[in-house]
Amino acid sequence: METRVVGSYRFILDFSQPIYEQLVQQFRQMLAKGEIELGSKLPSVRDFAVQMKINPSTVVRTYQELERDGLCEKRRGQGTFITSSASQVSELRKEIAEGALGSFVRTLQILGVTREEAQKMIAEVDWK
Repeated sequence: METRVVGSYRFILDFSQPIYEQLVQQFRQMLAKGEIELGSKLPSVRDFAVQMKINPSTVVRTYQELERDGLCEKRRGQGTFITSSASQVSELRKEIAEGALGSFVRTLQILGVTREEAQKMIAEVDWK
């Protein structure tokens, strides 16, 4: 695991996994947490690749995946920008939360924890 920083973006990379998938996932998480301003400009492919010390084609693929998901858009002659749609980001946040909850519930079911026990555990968790 290695931490790399590009501007205000901080990424933790595991070189045993596809880099573009990690970048997409971490961009999604930063967006969902509100750490990236809506409508903000992303670094150019070249700048991002140089600062991350990765192949530019990895950055291109990352940006393409984000664009396919509606989380960024290319503007001819201007660059790539994060979506300005708050509803798109809200939907992303919901999607991530539902995925985490589904995984959490499946794990509790495997452990034999009942819904009532789980609700009690959740109520006792310190949310700080």
